[in-house]
Amino acid sequence: MAALAGTSLIWRGSFLEPMWRLNRDAYQKLAPLGAVVGIAFVLLSGMLAAAGIGWFRRRRWGWVLTVIIIATQLLGGVANFLTRDFIGGATGIIMAGALLWYLLQPAVQAFFRSRVGSKEF
Repeated sequence: MAALAGTSLIWRGSFLEPMWRLNRDAYQKLAPLGAVVGIAFVLLSGMLAAAGIGWFRRRRWGWVLTVIIIATQLLGGVANFLTRDFIGGATGIIMAGALLWYLLQPAVQAFFRSRVGSKEF
């Protein structure tokens, strides 16, 4: 979705633009930023894809990248809460907090350290 959103912000007026009817408020906030935010969304989608690949291949870097992404999401939830978006912020804090708690469990961390013969970080 980040790649689609980014692409539609980079190439305005494309066949993707009608998808913004689903979230008009986001479009009104993002559209003035145009290609700059579009490129950021495309880069974000690449980072998310890399984290998914690393995760499913049980690479330590995949776990680290996932932790960084979820921690960033948690900070976003806190920022939303502090800017008076109490429901959205609380939802983000609870969901990202639960995921981060899970990721930091010793058994989960050990799962990413247990690759036999792995020379990865």
